[in-house]
Amino acid sequence: MNGLSAILPTGMISPLIRDMTGYTTLLFDLDGTLTDSTEGIIKCLVNAITQMGFAVPEDSNKFLGPPIRQSFAEFCGMNEEQVNQAVKIFRERYSTVGLFENRVYEGVSEMLDRLKKGGKRLMVATSKPQVYAIRIFDRFGLSQFFEFVGGAELDGSRDYKDEVIEYVLAQRGITDRSKVLMIGDRRQDVFGAHKTGIKCMGILWGFGSIEELKEAGADFIAETPDEAADMLLGQ
Repeated sequence: MNGLSAILPTGMISPLIRDMTGYTTLLFDLDGTLTDSTEGIIKCLVNAITQMGFAVPEDSNKFLGPPIRQSFAEFCGMNEEQVNQAVKIFRERYSTVGLFENRVYEGVSEMLDRLKKGGKRLMVATSKPQVYAIRIFDRFGLSQFFEFVGGAELDGSRDYKDEVIEYVLAQRGITDRSKVLMIGDRRQDVFGAHKTGIKCMGILWGFGSIEELKEAGADFIAETPDEAADMLLGQ
């Protein structure tokens, strides 16, 4: 295990691994953390943006992570009415084709299996609509690992990560936040976790970079699914 595996509060990388076995409830992000959904999301985004008559941003990967409504407004300059129409077009393709243009990252199933067998409670907190997340989990064989899958609503409510985290904790009756850890690949995961008073592990096999995660204030960083399991199980 190397020095990237733990980060001090100042953001300096430490060679020492703090004891993480006390985190008994693990909340996982979906896109960029459990599955690589790049193909489906980008194809649906390009289709929606083009149909709306807007220019497709050169760096389309910046759409990967933030809530889709926020991305259309921020990166394309759409107003509220345009955002609603773009989301409708996006979902027409995504709900039938795009959500399955997806793959589970190598090592993720093994990581989840180790964590569950190690006594961890595994849940999902994603800004993707919950109905889509459940379908993805069922298709790719991930449902077996999770006690609860929480996500956004189709009407745009509960879009932001802190809202989803609060929803998951409330649904499962979890009150001791000192034992809860958010695991994700983007700054939104870190910000959402900290806003709700929980720590966040940033992971490097997804869409985000170590620079992004350090700048956001990730409390821990793991390079691979195997390393994440080692850290969380104290191995």
